[in-house]
Amino acid sequence: MQTVFERFLERLSESVDEADLRGALADVASGLDLLTFAYLSFSPRPDGKPTLISNYPAPWTERYLENRYQSVDPVIVRARSGGCPFRWGSDLSGEEAAGAQVFDEAAQFGICCGMTIPIIDRRGNFAAITFAADKPNAVFFRAAERHEEGLPYIATCFHMFVRRKLSADRMIDGVLLTPREYECLQWAVQGKSDWEIGCILGITQRTAAFHLGNARRKLGVTTTKQAIGRLARSAFFDSLTD
Repeated sequence: MQTVFERFLERLSESVDEADLRGALADVASGLDLLTFAYLSFSPRPDGKPTLISNYPAPWTERYLENRYQSVDPVIVRARSGGCPFRWGSDLSGEEAAGAQVFDEAAQFGICCGMTIPIIDRRGNFAAITFAADKPNAVFFRAAERHEEGLPYIATCFHMFVRRKLSADRMIDGVLLTPREYECLQWAVQGKSDWEIGCILGITQRTAAFHLGNARRKLGVTTTKQAIGRLARSAFFDSLTD
């Protein structure tokens, strides 16, 4: 478990975009014999769209989001109360027609039961990670139970990196930076030089300088210090201290 978790953290730290993050979660899921997964988080803004990162069949995830099933999905409804990881199956669908419909449709795509880890961070943001199976498989549930104590740590780490890497917090005064531009600027805030940023991110000094240059150009400033000032004055500066 420790080796799998350490590799997971390394991949998360090296991730730049959603594909990288999905790959990191797929790697740790495979290492724990929990192959099918979905991470769902909700924006703190009322008009924000949820973030879904999974290896569920694309037709199902598209239908799920299009129909806003997250508002009636019994698993998500249960997870919103927080608490410990919990197992679920068709018995959780309840008597509500909408909830039962979600379960019936999910089953058509091989998602019939699983274990879900609720995540409520210190800023009050809600998310959940689910590991699922196509049937009540004893092997699957033994694997889930064997790693039950470690799964909340995996879920929390993934959630933190998703918020850091993909959050709309990359928007500074209405200007959207790429994940790498924002990441380089975050390290510059901490006083790191172009060379140090390159070492930390595994890129060359020239590449780090290139991304910082793009950030300065987009923000309409001439120095990195001015770009840091724009970031500090933005409404999302607090995200750096999450």
